[in-house]
Amino acid sequence: MTSNPYRLANSVVPNSYRIFMTPDLDSASFSGRVEIDVELTERTSQFTLNAIELELGSATVTGSGWSQLSSSVTSHETYETATFHFDQELPSGPATVEIAFTGILNDQLHGFYRSSFVDDAGTTHLIATTQFESNDARRAFPCWDEPSFKATYEVTLTIPSHLATFSNSAMISDTDLGNGLRTVSFARTMKMSTYLVAFVVGPFEATDPIDVDGVPVRVIVPVGQLSLATYALEVAEHALRFFTEYFNINYPGDKYDLIAIPDFAAGAMENLGLVTFREADLLIDPTRASFGEIERVALVINHETAHMWFGDLVTMDWWEGIWLNEAFATFMEGLCTDHFRPQWNKWVGFTALKDMAFGVDALHSTRAIEYEVVSPDDCRGMFDVLTYMKGCAVLRMIEQYLGPDIFREGIRIYLKRHAYANTVTADLWKALEEASSQPVGEIMDTWILQGGFPLVSVNGGQLSQIPFSYVEATGESNIGHDWKVPVLSRTLGSSEVSKQLLGSEIERLAANGVAILNAGGTGFYRAAYSGEELAAIAARLIELEEIERAGLFSDTWAAVMVGRSSIVDFMTLARGLTGLNEPAAWTVISQALHTINRIVDSEGRGTLQVLVRQLMQPQLERLGWEKREGESEHAGELRAISIDLLGAIGHDHAVIDEALRRFDANSVVGDLLAAVLHLTVLENRDGDRAIFAERQLSSPTPQEQNTYLFAPAATPDTEQALELLDRCFDEVRTQDAPYLVGALIRNRFAGAHVWRAFSARYDEANERFANGRTAAAAVGVSTLFNDPELARTVREFHTAHPLNAGQRQVEQALERLDVNAAFAQRVRATLAEQLKACLV
Repeated sequence: MTSNPYRLANSVVPNSYRIFMTPDLDSASFSGRVEIDVELTERTSQFTLNAIELELGSATVTGSGWSQLSSSVTSHETYETATFHFDQELPSGPATVEIAFTGILNDQLHGFYRSSFVDDAGTTHLIATTQFESNDARRAFPCWDEPSFKATYEVTLTIPSHLATFSNSAMISDTDLGNGLRTVSFARTMKMSTYLVAFVVGPFEATDPIDVDGVPVRVIVPVGQLSLATYALEVAEHALRFFTEYFNINYPGDKYDLIAIPDFAAGAMENLGLVTFREADLLIDPTRASFGEIERVALVINHETAHMWFGDLVTMDWWEGIWLNEAFATFMEGLCTDHFRPQWNKWVGFTALKDMAFGVDALHSTRAIEYEVVSPDDCRGMFDVLTYMKGCAVLRMIEQYLGPDIFREGIRIYLKRHAYANTVTADLWKALEEASSQPVGEIMDTWILQGGFPLVSVNGGQLSQIPFSYVEATGESNIGHDWKVPVLSRTLGSSEVSKQLLGSEIERLAANGVAILNAGGTGFYRAAYSGEELAAIAARLIELEEIERAGLFSDTWAAVMVGRSSIVDFMTLARGLTGLNEPAAWTVISQALHTINRIVDSEGRGTLQVLVRQLMQPQLERLGWEKREGESEHAGELRAISIDLLGAIGHDHAVIDEALRRFDANSVVGDLLAAVLHLTVLENRDGDRAIFAERQLSSPTPQEQNTYLFAPAATPDTEQALELLDRCFDEVRTQDAPYLVGALIRNRFAGAHVWRAFSARYDEANERFANGRTAAAAVGVSTLFNDPELARTVREFHTAHPLNAGQRQVEQALERLDVNAAFAQRVRATLAEQLKACLV
């Protein structure tokens, strides 16, 4: 019996559900009935399941030769439960529970909810769709809504005859009722958790299925968008084959559908056999998209496909284990994408995402990757950069330490042993230990059960670690200590990688001579060198692998942030990248320049402009504005970075003029679109706002629509920024609005005004922004560090107005605000002189 009041007892255990639903899209409501085959493990006069926002009828429980009707039902809003009471005890043994219910198709993007879209003819269409992770199946039908209560599901939907409908499994019957309605039934699913159940109703069309080793695969789209589905179908076909081979287990469903939903809070959701996607993460025209957008679609599809095994077939026992689901799928998306397009160098690109995790995990308000989850709000707080990016990074680290083949063997042991069941994290470590004969659990516990990461230093060939943080703790800190660090090192000029496990004691670095720490860039730690050793590496920068160079730049900028290195040292290192199309490293430089641009005063701004032109003009002159035959995808990324920096910070008039010319001609797509739109917004010309609005509506792809939506958030006009904020409360889709508010708060010119207006509507934001998404807006406050009085007001407000879900992320943003303020205070007085010293 659990002591957690949010968890259900095991006195009644579900085995199979038969769900009958009749949605009414026009009235935003639904009615339904559920039959649940259960096992009564003891005699009882009541049972409790999960239900919220449902009107419940009586429960009929039928066993062998007996049947009872509940006498009453009591609901508990906090615990989201309903308890059915009976006048007599129910006998133990198998039985069937039947309950009728009604509910609303909400607009909060969770449970069973309503979405809409407008077609090319201007007609509005309605959709009913589901999003049940983490705890929202209970909003659609009464159920045992915990991951450990696995069962099978048979879904039947009665819908308007002209609409399409889909669920987790194959359609087995479609009956026209002769009254404008039809009833569609779907086959029984495998045994799985409630949060993976899905059903969708609306005006959709599907690609012809392709056969992937016996599994039919389709991409399903709102009517009129089939032309954008081809690439997703190619990615999904590759992913199914890749994971079937990697895991050595056949795909566990009977079909694999990928469906685009116009309103969707997350990126995608791994419902078995019916994966739901935000449109921009599934539908794409590769001839018009940027490299990042093309890669993003592949990554999301690969992530969700990995979940079919790791998450759906084998599932965490309770929500504290969700990190492993998501971290492993993020790790596997990297492996699969690297196999799909090796030339993309996926793990090099992951450096920027790992940096996001470093940025949070170096804060004293960080958290352990795995921590106790009690309530649904606790669970929602798990879906953050630490779960996805740090979790992925530490899995990649242990994979490279053990060896990829040994790691894969451990994963196969784990999946086969626990198929159709539930696990805890230790079950995975045990399987990896069996495959490797290494103390995996002992190593990984130091990374999973405490927050933070180490700074691993080499000085005179001696290796040591200390906890890394941006500032000293003034109170309680969640940063841990004494990690067991898998250190991979390599002597420059050699391809041989040395491995060692660094503990709390100082030890000799395994590699000799001039050596790179974190060889292959797979360790989740910052690396630091003595001045002499760093100078020797900088002199041979070209001998590092691309991912090692990216890591070196990331580590060096982190050292600048904490005062262990200087801006001059960092920019001197940056000049060594000239001629290299390596956007991962250049992205670090770009972020550093944008940070400096927020701090620099009028005296130093002219010098910063010159520095940017010195760094980036050679790159743009080499690359040009147009894509060249035979160039890599990464050349386009660097071209965009160069144009953006030269125009936005370097104030290069030739670059700005060319960007405006291309905007006026409406002749820019792909990698350059975001940069050109950014520079156009900064010019703030009369008439451009109307053009942005028109192009957003008429753009042929969801990626371009998003770019035109978000670019105006950089406006230098405070009035326009506030008008855009107002649109976030009525016009902008709720899936996008909180992120757009966050971008507006980060606006260098108007951010303070936007935050004040946003804070005045904070309660309204909590009501409008679905399922705890207000935090996505509030985290923009980390950039409001130039005005100490404003920073104090921001902190006081968000401390006094905590969010039910996502408050930890807000607190981390507030600490990052303090970190940025401390950095600005430390460098501001000498910044102009430092920038002059960077010039050549």
